Amino acid sequence: MPIDTRRLQGPENSFSYKLIEKNDAEVKIPVSQLTIQQNLLDQSGKRKDKRKTSDSRHLFLKTGIISQAKGSAYIEQGNTKVVCGIYGPREVQKKSDFRLNGQLHCELKFPPFSCQKRRGHQQDNEEIEMSHLIREALEAAVCLHQFPKAQVEINLIVIQNDGSPLAAALTCASLALASASIPMYDLVIGACVRQLGDTYFIDPAVDEEWRPVANCDENNSNIVVGYMPSLQQVCAYSHEGISQTDSLSQIMKVVVDYCLKLQPVVQACLKEAVQEELVPKTEEKMDEL
Repeated sequence: MPIDTRRLQGPENSFSYKLIEKNDAEVKIPVSQLTIQQNLLDQSGKRKDKRKTSDSRHLFLKTGIISQAKGSAYIEQGNTKVVCGIYGPREVQKKSDFRLNGQLHCELKFPPFSCQKRRGHQQDNEEIEMSHLIREALEAAVCLHQFPKAQVEINLIVIQNDGSPLAAALTCASLALASASIPMYDLVIGACVRQLGDTYFIDPAVDEEWRPVANCDENNSNIVVGYMPSLQQVCAYSHEGISQTDSLSQIMKVVVDYCLKLQPVVQACLKEAVQEELVPKTEEKMDEL
């Protein structure tokens, strides 16, 4: 049967409203038992990969991955792998897009092989939304007035998605901009937290990310935050699910603590990249003498 293009198409992903429908006859399961029942925690209170709820996955950062780009970065957060390339600043081609300040153009893509379910070759709604969120977050951190009438292109590819791809992409894009010598007010550190009741899962894997859970219609959410540690400002916020207002302050404390722990790691990667770039120049000067 042909698709009726005159009607609004439904969302790509949906779930039954009965999962969040309140039923007084049902007996709600305590959160501690619910996390075990959902296979998020074992009897000892640890996750599948033997991490505690407050532990993050192993992190690997590297700059200078793409030789043709002005700046690039690569991040491994567990099995989540993201690469970013920075091109420009370049002159804006379209006169309609002309602005006095500089512009950022961000594009994030999941290759067809990157996820458990095969993705399409064209950008879908999720990828477009994530690209807009990353661009808005980086616009708050980049000194756009330093390159007027120009545009910087940010290309992100999620090579493998094993959970928290948006948080990893925020950190990777910020590191790539810094390696490209783009003037910035501060680095942007991405953090993701899965909330299930009173339990907070730092840096969730793909099996721990948000999904509708029966008998739990409160405090079941997935939150991604882009944080600038030096300025102590939030530049990106994404929320899926339901969270009570009382728990949001506790979530932000967890996110800020995680970002402050991650900041020295990103700074050390930048410092190492600068030292590697300066060593050959000093050797050339010594040879000339």
